[in-house]
Amino acid sequence: MAELYWGTTNTFVEHAKQNEITERLRQAFFDYYGWNPSEGEVRSWRNSLKSLSNAIELGKLFDHGLLLEYQLPLTSKRLDAMITGHDREGRPAAVIVELKQWSDDVMPSRVEDMVTVRYGKGLKETLHPSAQVGQYQQYLADAHETFHDGNVQLRACAYLHDFIHDDQSELLAARHANILGVYPLFAGDRVTELTQFLDDHLGDGRGLGVLRSVREGKYRPHKKLLDHTAAMIRGEPAYILLDEQQVVFKSILAKVAEARDLDTKAVFVIRGGPGTGKSVIALNLVAELAANGYAVHHATGSAAFTNTVRKRVGTRASGMFKFFNSYLNAEDDTLDVLICDEAHRIRRFSWDRFRKKDAVDPDRPQIDELLSVARVGVFFIDDMQAVKRDEIGNSDEIERLAGTHGAEVHEFELQAQFRCGGSDGFVRWIESTLGIRRTADALWTGDGNFDFDIVDSPEELGAMIRQRADEGHSARLVAGYCWPWSDPRDDGTLAPDVQVDGWHQPWNARPNATGLAEGIPKSHYWASEPGGIDQVGCIYTAQGFEFDYAGVIFGNDLVYRPREGWVGRKEFSHDGGLKRGTNDEDFTRLVKNTYRVLLSRGLKGCYVYFTDDKTRDFVESRIDRWAVELAAEHDDDYDRVGR
Repeated sequence: MAELYWGTTNTFVEHAKQNEITERLRQAFFDYYGWNPSEGEVRSWRNSLKSLSNAIELGKLFDHGLLLEYQLPLTSKRLDAMITGHDREGRPAAVIVELKQWSDDVMPSRVEDMVTVRYGKGLKETLHPSAQVGQYQQYLADAHETFHDGNVQLRACAYLHDFIHDDQSELLAARHANILGVYPLFAGDRVTELTQFLDDHLGDGRGLGVLRSVREGKYRPHKKLLDHTAAMIRGEPAYILLDEQQVVFKSILAKVAEARDLDTKAVFVIRGGPGTGKSVIALNLVAELAANGYAVHHATGSAAFTNTVRKRVGTRASGMFKFFNSYLNAEDDTLDVLICDEAHRIRRFSWDRFRKKDAVDPDRPQIDELLSVARVGVFFIDDMQAVKRDEIGNSDEIERLAGTHGAEVHEFELQAQFRCGGSDGFVRWIESTLGIRRTADALWTGDGNFDFDIVDSPEELGAMIRQRADEGHSARLVAGYCWPWSDPRDDGTLAPDVQVDGWHQPWNARPNATGLAEGIPKSHYWASEPGGIDQVGCIYTAQGFEFDYAGVIFGNDLVYRPREGWVGRKEFSHDGGLKRGTNDEDFTRLVKNTYRVLLSRGLKGCYVYFTDDKTRDFVESRIDRWAVELAAEHDDDYDRVGR
């Protein structure tokens, strides 16, 4: 079921008059999700749908179809209402209506197409209603086969039934003129303007057949969307492939085409450590497959990484970049290809309080959903990058479940290091030193292409990172999750939570933070916006990104003791989600993985400060200082004669 209510407008008006509509929606919500909607949502239905019913009755729109709380295909988003019919020229048509209870308590936002709204005692930045409903229209036009090429004319508007029209309101400000011109906003005291808009686009009625087409239509990306997405990715110079990456890229493309031609199901598992180019290949695959007409999605488990990519490719293409939990209850083989980047972040299950468990198999693994939704699955994975207790993605399990789907499994291994100055040895040394796995690099002997150092104080670490940033490099401070993470202050500034021996700096903003002071990026964009240099990133905002230089604060949640080895210490961790439900062994393993990720973010260099002296001493003992100095001298000589 993609909607909570559907039928004729005439029936809807009768249900509204009898005060039945809210209870019908509540029951439908419970039947689908397994729990009751919030009282706030019920109150919204009660107020908004009564106003919509009055508008439909006033406009005499009785020969029409109606959908309420319609879920956009392959998303968790629901649009409030869609009315279907035919326009005055006899063409099938539909109008999306976004319903809001907002009145006049709306303030400006510095972000384009956004406004600031008071919710309870707090403020929240959110899309302007016209921008929100416009995105719904664009998504359906791009992704729902019923609306392709104008088969059903689709328009959209916003109806703020409690808002009294005021030309001075932020909702009608000149800076929103472009979206208001395409997706008009109607005030509660201008309901006749709304009914005229609906009549202009749906005046010929006969809406049930159109409603049936919408309900029975399938997800299918329009070729224009695929071409647009391909162009947006190809326009990013950071996504250029080199050497071994090209080999893997072309091999996968050939086998995807083969799977399509032979009508078989296939799974690709591409293993690679940090800096081997997994994400670059994944994004290039999206571009190439989209350009060739495949229905392709890119999915990750990282909000920061996915939202950063969405911002780069733009609003229209962003709908093809999803999260692993986006495919709960999706139909099998909806997609041609699903590219799962950072597949080690796959979780046990997709369901939560916002998503209904599968009625047939409530404990269905998330991996199984990902394998089912596409004919071809491509999994980029590093089996040593899981950093949360419920991240269970591993290549062996993917391959095992692929067999149950009758899929042929193809494996690739990425070896070449494109991060850490191209130094495979540095990554292997980290893994050996942290006791993650045995490698041939027990000692760090230096590499002229990669600058690594252990510093004496957090002040020195911060100064080195700022110096690199001032020189024009990308540089960030990151730390183990060993300090509390506060909400923004009332003035939008961030509390200096990360405190070490008198030095302090704030974490990056929380994901849901609003009203941030100027220059402070939202959590998802800490790694890419200039203001991120003023905050410390944690594992959840740093994973998946790379910088020229990374400064790492190695905290007391993982220490080395001579007779015990590495010891994870929950009492020093502020990561509640990691501590709960893990035994000491699992906690230590996951924190090791965390520091492996943080220490391998740098392209050109990494500097580390240890809060625990004994841990620092151990890591120092794994460095051959004489060899490091010799490597640096050799690099200086190389520079003098010319590279």
